[in-house]
Amino acid sequence: MRVRVHKIDVVNTLAAIASVERAELLARWRCVHGAPPPKSLSVGFLRKALSYEAQVAARGGPKPQVLRDLKRQATSDTAASPKAGLAPGTQLVREWNGRTYRVTVSEAGFVMAGQTWTSLSALARHITGAHWSGPRFFGLGKGHRQAPAKTAVPPAGSEQR
Repeated sequence: MRVRVHKIDVVNTLAAIASVERAELLARWRCVHGAPPPKSLSVGFLRKALSYEAQVAARGGPKPQVLRDLKRQATSDTAASPKAGLAPGTQLVREWNGRTYRVTVSEAGFVMAGQTWTSLSALARHITGAHWSGPRFFGLGKGHRQAPAKTAVPPAGSEQR
């Protein structure tokens, strides 16, 4: 069982973490984790990680349901797929500033004008010059497993539901 730390102690600990040098952060890491940190960790990351650990010590960690959800998402095949639910060969069509863009879903990602993109968001950013949610830009919205008929054209030879 973890020992709960008084709120004032956490505030003081967080203030100290924010102000100490790298050598002290490395020493604190060793105390918390029982081993030295990887050599490539930046001071900013060390501060964030140690601040998180101090807050966990004071208030407890994430709730069990949050941990289960994170684990499920980390091991889910569809969570990592940039084109989950879109069959290869599907064409996405979007008009933007008077120009029509056609994107074909492939095994490797999304193809437009002979160039392959790994995410719809990167493609939307290329088209608009601004940050967009790729699925939203192409009209797929939440749960885009079945895309709207006016936005997605199914691959040749497949049947429409």
